[in-house]
Amino acid sequence: MNNCFRNFIFPAFLTIITGFTFFINAQKSQTKNGKPNILFILSDDHTSQAWGIYGGLLKDYVQNKNIKRLADEGAVLENAFCTNSICSPSRATILSGQYSHINKVYTLNEALPEGHPNIAKALSKKGYQTAIIGKWHLVRPPEGFDYFNVLPGQGLYWNPILKTKENWKDGHDGSAGKKYTGFSTDVITDLTIEHLEKRDTSKPFLMFCNFKATHEPFDYPERFKSLYANDIIPEPESLYDFGPETTGRTFEGQKLENLAKRWHQATVDPDNFWTSYPGLPYSLEGLDSIQKRKKIYQKLVKDFMRCGAAIDDNIGKLLDYLEKEGIADNTIVVYTADQGYFLGEHGFFDKRLIYEESLRMPFVIRYPKEIKGGQRIDDIILNIDFAALLADYGGVDNTDFIQGVSFRENLKGNTPAGWRKEMYYRYWLHDPVRPGHFGVRNERYKLAFFYGQGLGMKGASKESSEPVWEFYDLENDPKELHNAIDNPQYATVIANMKKAIRVEKQKYKDTDDEYPVMKEIIENAF
Repeated sequence: MNNCFRNFIFPAFLTIITGFTFFINAQKSQTKNGKPNILFILSDDHTSQAWGIYGGLLKDYVQNKNIKRLADEGAVLENAFCTNSICSPSRATILSGQYSHINKVYTLNEALPEGHPNIAKALSKKGYQTAIIGKWHLVRPPEGFDYFNVLPGQGLYWNPILKTKENWKDGHDGSAGKKYTGFSTDVITDLTIEHLEKRDTSKPFLMFCNFKATHEPFDYPERFKSLYANDIIPEPESLYDFGPETTGRTFEGQKLENLAKRWHQATVDPDNFWTSYPGLPYSLEGLDSIQKRKKIYQKLVKDFMRCGAAIDDNIGKLLDYLEKEGIADNTIVVYTADQGYFLGEHGFFDKRLIYEESLRMPFVIRYPKEIKGGQRIDDIILNIDFAALLADYGGVDNTDFIQGVSFRENLKGNTPAGWRKEMYYRYWLHDPVRPGHFGVRNERYKLAFFYGQGLGMKGASKESSEPVWEFYDLENDPKELHNAIDNPQYATVIANMKKAIRVEKQKYKDTDDEYPVMKEIIENAF
């Protein structure tokens, strides 16, 4: 054998053997324990209108290559809903599988009680390695996680500080944390991959990758700065809803003009404002009310989609990593957002309300071993169900602390008999412009009771508002533009839904017995 031939064949042979060995070891690492890995990707406010896969006005504008990749290879939930549409409570519910009145995170800047059960603790007991990186927003250090590296409070978009067990200070205090260079979505993804590379491959993992995006101020990396620069984005039908009198709505809401006021304050007094926004200054001088709202909407929605484009980029990076590691087939990947968000609908921004744009949680899940690709699941799924699903996949025996139900069979196309036909919602952070309320949504109708009391909740207004009802027929009025509470043709439906609210409140132990002011209000209303 000549030297030239030997120098060619032997290295090639070694390369083949090495590759084959890597493949075999990768297969062993993903089958040795028999349990799937779980990568749970959670963003903030990344509403379904801006995912593209749910259709809508923005579907031809949003960059969603990797979200679509997940959807094509997995299942999309068409009717996933949150039970309290605000950041901290939804995150507490995802972890605990419980409504806010059970896990005690009702509003903002509240912690899960010390020692409270959660899905990370449950899976850790079943041999899972558990970690969370990114947004936490629950004041105290995470429990049940072998490792955490999280933002203080809401955190920063640029050069974020993150804190670990070793440098922890409660709440928004990041003074002892470590600063990382770059844009937060990129940084959080890189830290997630870095941590996964150090994992024990003989054990399954539960990895929460929690993005700050797309929370206000909707910032984005430089690579997306020119995106949509020459586009005029289509407007929602209710963009020019300027007040309750146009729809029968019973409260003012968070108007787009309030966002413009924040832009102005951040421009004229940046040192004393809570955040900074991209693309300032942004002049609205000399515009009438219609022109002003039109221009505010264009900036909001473009910034939001640019911020979302960075999420899609990084989802792709995470999926590519799983493929490279040879563990994609045995890894459950979830991508969801903690709630929805108004992008000009009803003239609003923000969330909090039982209205569809705020209530709906976009959700996609991929698990090649079990979930058929390209599915659309119509069943009503709640964020209390997420922990139950993960517990099911991880073989957790005792899930008594979880109020939700696993939807594993639903994802196979086998909806269990007796699956819920309605869902119960409650928002606690009362303010007269967005009152405290609870209600029920079923497959066609929605009934909400705005009871208008702060009930001593942290951050809630002490100013009460008049208790009122709203009712919507989602088949005939899918955009919720006409409050039909006084329409006699719905009298029987409304009466039945009032009964349903009472049933749901009892079912989930949300009785209001500890709030004396509510007794008379509820008696008079029902």
